[in-house]
Amino acid sequence: MPHSSPDLARLAMTVLQPGFEGTSPPGWLRRALGEGLGGAVLFARNLAGPAQTAELVAGLRGENPAVVVAVDEEGGTVTRLEARTGSSFPGNRALGVADDPGRTERVARAIGRLLAGADVTLDYAPVADVNANPANPVIGVRSFGPDPGLVARHTAAWVRGLQSAGVAACAKHFPGHGDTVTDSHLALPTVHARLDVLHERDLPPFRAAVEAGVRAVMCGHVLVPALDPAVPATLSRRVLTGLLREELGFEGVLVTDAIEMRAVAALHPPGEIAVRALAAGADAVCAGVSSPGGESVLALRDAIVEAVHDGRLAEERLAEAAARVLALAAWHAARADARRAAVQEIASLSRAETALSRARPVRDEDEELGMEAARAALRVVVADGRGRDPVLSGAPLVVDIAPRLNMAVDPSTPTGLLGALGELLPGTAGRTVVSGTAGLPELPDDRPIVLVVHDAGRHPWARELLAQAVRRRPDAIVVETGIPDEPIGAVYVATHGISRASARVVARRLTGDK
Repeated sequence: MPHSSPDLARLAMTVLQPGFEGTSPPGWLRRALGEGLGGAVLFARNLAGPAQTAELVAGLRGENPAVVVAVDEEGGTVTRLEARTGSSFPGNRALGVADDPGRTERVARAIGRLLAGADVTLDYAPVADVNANPANPVIGVRSFGPDPGLVARHTAAWVRGLQSAGVAACAKHFPGHGDTVTDSHLALPTVHARLDVLHERDLPPFRAAVEAGVRAVMCGHVLVPALDPAVPATLSRRVLTGLLREELGFEGVLVTDAIEMRAVAALHPPGEIAVRALAAGADAVCAGVSSPGGESVLALRDAIVEAVHDGRLAEERLAEAAARVLALAAWHAARADARRAAVQEIASLSRAETALSRARPVRDEDEELGMEAARAALRVVVADGRGRDPVLSGAPLVVDIAPRLNMAVDPSTPTGLLGALGELLPGTAGRTVVSGTAGLPELPDDRPIVLVVHDAGRHPWARELLAQAVRRRPDAIVVETGIPDEPIGAVYVATHGISRASARVVARRLTGDK
């Protein structure tokens, strides 16, 4: 590391939020926390259950009580604490379709209870992007919808709900990732909209989040020429300081999206991205992937310190960023009572039920809230137009025509419909079809067929296989878990997202068990 004061090195450590491998803090992470590392990001790979998650976070806090422990827990398709079972709560699109901000606030508070039970500081949610482009490959059902007013009111409700449980919210991906056709995990997306369109369409949800008191905002790795034609928002002082700070009046923590994403990683080495983002106005640098011994984290620290020595990053700017991170940690510490109240607020639980709840992440009352929200978003179209409820005549074959979900979604997260139907109809069988395979499996005549798709309208191969299947079996039930397309099949069910709650609601509807 370049020669510097311990204080400067500590400031540089404070603004970093790395991920790590394993279900307990590795030695390098413990040492880094002792040296002032300001954050750590949890992924599904780190989490094995409620008790282990709480123990892991306690271990991090044992090394640095002020550590900002962050996680992506959006509900719906993006869940870390419930990645193996699917989320107990539908995601943003489902909440937007139902359009009940009060319910959205209650769902966000329930997610806050889940995180408060593990003593998490910061949730990288809600997604505040307006999904203006139906071809968007990475936002889609993670957005509340295509209407700026709807997205704004639900973003504000989500922020209020989560933060009422003593967990900080983080509106993302500023200044808006909804009007893109590129996944920023893979390449740099461009938003081609005019400045007036950005102000009328993309910015209102972020204004609403700021007005609702959101504690953090995540900037997106997107190029927005109307705001800055030269660099992505992550590296743009015009966007981060000029627009978010000075025009929108945001005073909380501004965190980058993960710097290993190709949208920015293809432009600069990690240390240079960190330095430029901090100089532009970011306060915390998210690095979701770290080297096994933590060398990459120390390299980020060294790059920041060197940039201060070289005069490319003002020490005052670094100190300001670190102070905002520590202020967020102090906000979290001051709300311990709110988290305890959120976790314990279901007063009707008996001692036995309370003990049982420690073994599972979500209590029965919150499970029912998730089911209620998923039910409100469900839309069913019956081909004959008579509107009668579909009821399966027996155990079906479930064919999942499954494109790879975007890289924000943990690969282990299930769509869940096969399992949910299997619980109600023993003998239910399943097949999965992915792009590049030989085609559809055999569709037997002696059992019902359920075809599950996700964003079929965006994937020509999936749309064509779906059409083939319906031609073979016109009586098939089609379940679309993404953005709905033109209805097809004898029954067309739209869940507006993937979650365990949505799968259970569909299974009950298709078996007549409401």
